[in-house]
Amino acid sequence: MAAPVVATLSLTASDRAKSRHRFTADDGTPIYLNLPRGTVLRGGDRLGGDDETVIEIVAKPEPVVVVKAQSSFDLLRAAYHLGNRHVSLELAPDHLTLEPDAVLEAMLHQLGGLALSTATLPFEPEAGAYRSATHSYSPSHGHDHN
Repeated sequence: MAAPVVATLSLTASDRAKSRHRFTADDGTPIYLNLPRGTVLRGGDRLGGDDETVIEIVAKPEPVVVVKAQSSFDLLRAAYHLGNRHVSLELAPDHLTLEPDAVLEAMLHQLGGLALSTATLPFEPEAGAYRSATHSYSPSHGHDHN
């Protein structure tokens, strides 16, 4: 039988990339994450604790820029230029999503053929090929786990 989900932890994309950090679960429970370096959590991931409980990760909505294009080539070209700048980027067949950045937005406007809009959405950027598959957490006990 699967362990019960005891809490949810809503985190932004930036927070989901922190391997060792104290957070507060959505119900107010303090949580200390002590994950392998380089771990990137995604919405829907579940973390198993030492006491066999489970915390479910929720991709917290955050401000983003959504990029749409007049053609698939224009979208591909935008992804190429953003990739050259090592930008965290969420890919979809018909749009790209990135964190707001005035310099990058100006570059995208200069490329032409693109429509940019702002939104508040869960942001799930590409995590890369080396994403860890096993995660755990430690309940916070008011002392340092470092």
